[in-house]
Amino acid sequence: MMPGHRSKSEKHDGGEKQLRRDPYEVLGVSRNSTDQEIKTAYRKMALKYHPDKNANDPKAADMFKEVTFSYNILSDPDKRRQYDSAGFEAVESDNQELELDLSSLGAVNTMFAALFSKLGVPIKTTVSASVLEEALNGLVTIRPLPLGHYVSKRVEKQCAHFYSVTITEEEARAGFVCRVQSSDKSKFKLLYFDQEDNGGLSLALQEDSAKTGKVTSAGMYFLGFPVYRLDQTMNSIAAAKDPDTSFFRKLDGFQPCELNELKAGTHVFAVYGDNFFKSANYTIEALCAAPFSEEKENLRSIEAQILSKRAEISKFEAEYREVLAQFSEMTSRYAHEIQSIDELLKHRNEIHASYTITPFKRSTSKSRSKSSSKENKEDGQTREKRSTRDRPKKKKWYNLHLRVDKRKAC
Repeated sequence: MMPGHRSKSEKHDGGEKQLRRDPYEVLGVSRNSTDQEIKTAYRKMALKYHPDKNANDPKAADMFKEVTFSYNILSDPDKRRQYDSAGFEAVESDNQELELDLSSLGAVNTMFAALFSKLGVPIKTTVSASVLEEALNGLVTIRPLPLGHYVSKRVEKQCAHFYSVTITEEEARAGFVCRVQSSDKSKFKLLYFDQEDNGGLSLALQEDSAKTGKVTSAGMYFLGFPVYRLDQTMNSIAAAKDPDTSFFRKLDGFQPCELNELKAGTHVFAVYGDNFFKSANYTIEALCAAPFSEEKENLRSIEAQILSKRAEISKFEAEYREVLAQFSEMTSRYAHEIQSIDELLKHRNEIHASYTITPFKRSTSKSRSKSSSKENKEDGQTREKRSTRDRPKKKKWYNLHLRVDKRKAC
């Protein structure tokens, strides 16, 4: 086991610094454990220490946080690689995302979470601890889902409907697909459970619904070859920070699914309502992939192209950043050169103007314009006075000269 690394947010207790425990040690897995083994270990420990089951136990609450923190590092390939090479200092330990169990939030907190989700802030949720516990204890109702059929239902928020699907050896070899979609764009999770020896069910796989056109959908594809899933939450976080980063990280969430095929027998799936306030409408269907041989090859081909494109984009990012840095440098130099040229020309004009023996002070263009405008004004006033003086006076109508004949009596 790797010794505990000192984290950025070191806590002081009695003057001594506490060290974060190694995530592998917290989850009880080895350093070469697979993603599926890490996920299984996390879910068992999260269920054991969940606040719903340990309401008045502060130690369990701390353990739950530590388990979640460790899983957030080891479940992300990049952060796991960074931690393996340089410990906690290499990962953004203070910015780890937590998955929310909506069933354990109060009404006010749920309202705030829903508001942030509407605003585009990625809110990661987890399956309710009560649902997982009931499944683990074998207390859930399981409905049969015949292969090649579909079922439409409504599931309440933070509740789950369980379905069993039975496949033969031939159908397992041909491939199997389970898909769920919601025409009213409800949020849900498609779950796959392993069957324990005691008859209980433990969560093995989980797919969150995503908007695809006019519906939300999720699917699990067991086709006998590597199939990939796209976690869009990573890109949403990158987009909030920087549009360029969003583009170059668009395919980072394109990761291989944990299981590629199922064995013959009965398998259990579930649809979990993940809306904040309302129930979720859905349609679930189970299909044998035998009639879809062309689609299988197309999927294999297109995902290979996506992987190739991701490698190209990674190389292109380095080139783009280099050119962008050069462009920023050139634009900065451009502005600097413009300023430098203006200053040189100004200085040149000042030198030209200094070649004079005129004793009086040269007036500025502003004072010249003022004096010229004053002279024009005075000339105008003089001309106006002259024109007024030269004009003959006009008689008014009431100044008529009336002649009176004095010889005639009135």
